[in-house]
Amino acid sequence: MGLGTITNFVFWIGIGHAGTLISAILYLLRQKWRTSINRSAEAMTLFAVICAAIFPGVHVGAFGWRWYLRRCRTITASGQISAARSLGRLCGLDLLHRFGVVLYTGLIPDLATLRDRATSKIKKFLYGIFAVGWRGSNRNWRHYEMAYLLLAGLSTPLVLSVHSVVSFDFATSILPTWHTTIFPPYFVAGAIFGGFAMVLTLMLPARALFKLHDIITLQHIDKMAKIILLTGSIVSYAYAMEFFLAWYSGNQYERFAFWNRVSRAVLVVLVGRNAFCNCLSPQLFWFRWCRRNVLVVYFV
Repeated sequence: MGLGTITNFVFWIGIGHAGTLISAILYLLRQKWRTSINRSAEAMTLFAVICAAIFPGVHVGAFGWRWYLRRCRTITASGQISAARSLGRLCGLDLLHRFGVVLYTGLIPDLATLRDRATSKIKKFLYGIFAVGWRGSNRNWRHYEMAYLLLAGLSTPLVLSVHSVVSFDFATSILPTWHTTIFPPYFVAGAIFGGFAMVLTLMLPARALFKLHDIITLQHIDKMAKIILLTGSIVSYAYAMEFFLAWYSGNQYERFAFWNRVSRAVLVVLVGRNAFCNCLSPQLFWFRWCRRNVLVVYFV
């Protein structure tokens, strides 16, 4: 149970990083195309982090042990809690809180629009509270852009720090194939890779269902596919380096673990599926017609 739950924790934290990249980093780089997808990505980030928060409690075997997580104690029983795991949990909570603020800040003009269009006094009153007096003046927009800029600047280090710390759950262990220094950049690239893939997986059906073709255009899909191609190539390089380091290190346990992956029939199927999904299929995005074909993008 331990390995499965901590792997799920890493998965959900990684999914949440797409919202960080789309909202914060692309905003700092003044990429205007992010505006059609940033709200969905931010909402996805919040739900992904909430899902991730479940698994540290499950990992220790019983939710009664979660007291030790709060105390940052080290447990040497079957559900071992390391310092990196405690730090990963704290970083996840920081991501949840910070992006709750980012999502709410971005919604203020939209809440003001809902306030102005409300048909009942109760809705108008509630939307008015959450819109915090927004009137759409130049002064409002100036303060709004400065606040969003500061939040984006504070949130950007999360992309590097959170998943780097989460990778230490594995990299600081003594298990073969895990204690390797390539894990922090490997996990960060994989998080952005999986997060953008999840955004597209959710947005493409929504685009077709709600007729959002004028908002989420083929240009947006094309740019997201390019990011998936870049991060997928980094992940492919990391996979190759894992095998190279196992061979080059001369460690018999490392070599056995990797040889076992390609010699046992069950593991060969899993490794082959993993390589096809994460390494080979994104290479279709080298071709422009693949990046602009919604069915091909959704398949990848």
